[in-house]
Amino acid sequence: MAEHNDSSMPFPAGTNWAGNLTYSALMMAEPRSTGELQAALSVTSGPVKFLGSRHCFNDIADTVGTMISMSRFEPLGTDPLNVISDGGPTRVRVPASTPYGQLAQVLAAQDLALANFASLPHITIAGAIATGTHGSGDDNPPLIDAIWAFELVTPLGDARRAVRDGSGDLPFESGVHLGLLGALTFVEIEVQPAFEVRQDLYQDLPWHAVLDNFAAITGAAYSVSIFSHWNRDTAEQLWLKSRVSPGLMELGDEFYGAHRAARKLHPLPDTDPIHCTDQLGVPGPSYDRLPHFKMGFTPSKGEELQSEYLVPREHAPNVVETLLELGDQFRHLLFVSEIRTMQGESSWLSPTPRDSVGFHFTWRPLQPEVVEFLPTLEQALAPYDARPHWGKLHTLSVAQIAPLYPNLGNFLDLARECDPEGRLRNEYSMRVLGY
Repeated sequence: MAEHNDSSMPFPAGTNWAGNLTYSALMMAEPRSTGELQAALSVTSGPVKFLGSRHCFNDIADTVGTMISMSRFEPLGTDPLNVISDGGPTRVRVPASTPYGQLAQVLAAQDLALANFASLPHITIAGAIATGTHGSGDDNPPLIDAIWAFELVTPLGDARRAVRDGSGDLPFESGVHLGLLGALTFVEIEVQPAFEVRQDLYQDLPWHAVLDNFAAITGAAYSVSIFSHWNRDTAEQLWLKSRVSPGLMELGDEFYGAHRAARKLHPLPDTDPIHCTDQLGVPGPSYDRLPHFKMGFTPSKGEELQSEYLVPREHAPNVVETLLELGDQFRHLLFVSEIRTMQGESSWLSPTPRDSVGFHFTWRPLQPEVVEFLPTLEQALAPYDARPHWGKLHTLSVAQIAPLYPNLGNFLDLARECDPEGRLRNEYSMRVLGY
């Protein structure tokens, strides 16, 4: 029987990370264990949603009922983790509410590492899985690819488990679930021996070089990011994150027409790079190089908005040309834009079912103007099968999204099984999935 500890409080849920959304819930619960989570679900009725690091920019996690924050759930300590080696991949079992950067630091003490990171190490594993979040690199899949198994508690209080080998009672393809199956509690995440990475930054990369050599540029390092304001001549910054090995070749002072940066840079213009991970070719632990920002500092701008669209990799040059044509229409709204590549991943709702390129937009905090422009951007990207990042601002409706996801019906059938009363539905799910 689940332990009973009513952690629900009539307390405003506050805002998301960027401050552009105030959550609608007036009741907040903060369970510390699976038992408390099941108890919170049993003593509340009506709509419910689960909240992680608050890093979504839209209302995907909003509810008019009870908000269950997982921020206090089974906090990860500093003790060494039990490494599972049972014939499957080498992995550790940790709370899904753990931020990537925190897990990486614990692993580093055991000479272990994660394969990849998003640009922010502050996001939780649960949030990354639920929204299909990715890092960067031609050969690096989205972050869910490192998950061997995940466990969740449904709104009915049932504990369910998915395993990549198919041995669980949930299909593993349901991992990108938009918070519509339940609360992720634990994951088994693959680890590998610790490794070092160096960051080499270049400035003023000519667009003609990008268009003529896209695969060579994005394949030149373990993780590659191109930062731009979609000016006609050049992309302002190129970040090459190389895995340090005995055969790693030294990069020159020039790279496809770009020149090596002489000082540390922040992706956003006129912003102090003190929060950025170390650059200028200095090797360091992978967890302190693969993300753009340090775990111990406030990431990025904070008071910003974000959108991202993922397209199959073969469309990248056409999308670059399209955005260069559109640049004059949205540059005044933009802090910076980023281009990254990633391998495909086969979850039913994966935004990257094929090898893909992400076109990311960090907007100024001008939400009415940004939302007014997004349909123009989305219409321009539609011919290239652009899928939105589920957790960022977009205006696509179910009529536009459903044709992009042939397994949407399978997912919605499972959502109805896990949540027969529809407690996890909200305005976002109705608008985007028709559910």
